[in-house]
Parts: sequence; structure tokens; C-alpha cells
Amino acid sequence: MYRFNRQLVLADGTVFKGYAFGANVESVGEVVFNTGMTGYQETLSDPSYNGQIITFTYPLIGNYGINRNDFETITPSIKGMVVREVCPKPSNFRAEFTLDQVLQELGIPGIAGVDTRALTRKIREFGTIKGIITDLEQDPATLVARLQQTVLPTDQITQTSTKSAYPAAGRGYRVVLVDLGMKSGILRELSQRWCDVVVVPHNASAAQIMRLSPDGVMLTNGPGDPTDVPETIATIKELIPQVPIFGICMGHQLISLAAGAKTYKLKFGHRGANHPVKNLLTGKVDITSQNHGYAVDIASLSNTDLELTHISENDQTCEGVRHKLYPVFSVQYHPEAAPGPHDANYLFNQFLANMQEFISRKSRKQA
Repeated sequence: MYRFNRQLVLADGTVFKGYAFGANVESVGEVVFNTGMTGYQETLSDPSYNGQIITFTYPLIGNYGINRNDFETITPSIKGMVVREVCPKPSNFRAEFTLDQVLQELGIPGIAGVDTRALTRKIREFGTIKGIITDLEQDPATLVARLQQTVLPTDQITQTSTKSAYPAAGRGYRVVLVDLGMKSGILRELSQRWCDVVVVPHNASAAQIMRLSPDGVMLTNGPGDPTDVPETIATIKELIPQVPIFGICMGHQLISLAAGAKTYKLKFGHRGANHPVKNLLTGKVDITSQNHGYAVDIASLSNTDLELTHISENDQTCEGVRHKLYPVFSVQYHPEAAPGPHDANYLFNQFLANMQEFISRKSRKQA
């Protein structure tokens, strides 16, 4: 299945040679790694990976194929895929396509035969780095010079968010879902709970959202630096006293910024389906799916009305907060991804309980 040789060149001059699969195109992006043993289809289609070249630490990728039901978005926007070995003949009753076929269709290049362990150790030691996937004929020194002059985009949320509002599903609690780069799993969890979901763009104003008469507002995951969308932060700040809010990943970071906390870029981020997180309210540890390059500064929470609710067992970073005065809470990880598989489902139920209490309180005031 390999059609031509390929190389991954990093901005520090490191070169990894391998074999091509996927699309025959050149691609530049931020090189990151994912530690999940499964879930490569969900990962490649997760909008939070917009602009990134994903290295999979698990050595065999593509072994159960690709199917039409497990995409997180219909327009994946990763820049490339790096694997030790790619499976050309998947074995699974749900498989409809090979990974190679899908990446070709999507215009995404892949490189196999890479020492992904060495690449991951480099990222862990020195942090995420710019890289380029291209054919072996290109001069590495010239590519390094290009990379060092390349400025990666900062408008990832604008790229991944819907451009206009639309009704999604359900007839229960009215949830306005602010799309920052939404995974379909979030919509699926809300739909399973019979929520009446309306999806709006990331730059929808608080007035536009409140005109939809929400019982709750959901802030989704999304790519990039949370400080790149100040208009969304301002909207959330205005919404916090008015309506229950649940934030996931990027939504968590934006709630924290809106409340006055700070965020910072992690050295190499958290990406995988096996990250232990401790719930400080219950003492229990959940196995979580994560994908983020930024985190909320725990020390900065002391100057806000937020309190820490969840913490990473790996590096003690912030994994969840809740508001002391209003029914607003968030987590850094992805409860809809079900890695546990159901460790974090209670968060959606908590959101429903907050909306029910909000409706009851509003009814008592009107009575």
C-alpha cells in the first residue's frame, strides 16, 4: 500500500524518515502525541486537533478500520498523522474503510515506520514543536528554515465553529450549545437526555443566546489558545449570573477566564483516553479522555468566585471548577468520550439537575 517515501522534519532540525499513507500532500502543523490505545477515528476527527500533526504512541493504528458512525465531525482538520505501523487490512465487523482510504479522501497525509517512541520522548522533553510532512526529495535544511519562519494560525476556533445557528435535536430542556469546535459526542449525550438543543456560533452574543430562552448553556471543546476569543469570554461573563452553564475542555478554560482566572500553555499537553482525574468533592478517581494544550492556573482561582473541583493525578493540574454563587461548572476533560467507559456521565446529569432547579426557581418567582 506504500506508494512513495516520506519524511517528517521538525523545526529543531530533527528528521524522521518513513513510508507514506493517506494523501500525497505536504502539510505543516504543531506536532503532538496521543497516548490512547484505541479511538484513532475519533481522534483524527476531533476539531480540537485543528492544525496539529498527531503522533500515536500505540504502535499499531488502523487495525479495526474506519466506519461512518464514529466520526466526531464531518470535516476533520488535523494536518497529519504519524504512526509506527499502519494496518492495511483491518479486521472488524464494523469496518467500512481503511485508515489509508479515509485520509486520502480527506486530503490528510500520514507517515508510517517512524520511531514514535523517540519522537514522543523528544516532545515530552522539549515540548510541542512545529513540523512538516513532505516527500523525501525535499532538503531538510530548507524545510527547517521554512518552519522557523512559519507562524501557525491562531483562529482555530473560528475555523471549527459553525457559522450560523441551527436546531439540533430533542424536546426537553432548552440547551443553547456554543460551538467552539464541537465533538458530535456532546450533542449525542444531550440528545439522549431529551434536551432541546440549539447550536450557535462561538461569537454569538449573550443577548442572542438569551433570546433563545435557554434552560442551560453548554460550552463545547475547541482548538487553540482560549485567549484568542475575547468576545466569547465577554459573552460568558455576562451569562454566568443568568443561566446554568456547563463547560467542557475549551469551555472550561473560557469559563475560568471569564471569572477572572488565568490560563497557560502546557509543555506537551494532555492527549489520550487514559488520564486519571480525582474528583475533590467525592474523592473518587475517574479515567478520562483528554485533548488540550492549555490549562487553568490553579493559583489564579484564589482571586475568583470559582473553586477547584477536579485535579489531574498525573501532574496535579486543574481539571475542573465550579462557581461558588451560580450553577456554573466545567471540566477540562471529555465526559462524552466515555473512556471509563461511563466514569464521567454524571456530569451531564448534574447539568440537567441544575437546569431543573433553575426552572423551578424561575417558576416560584413567577407564582
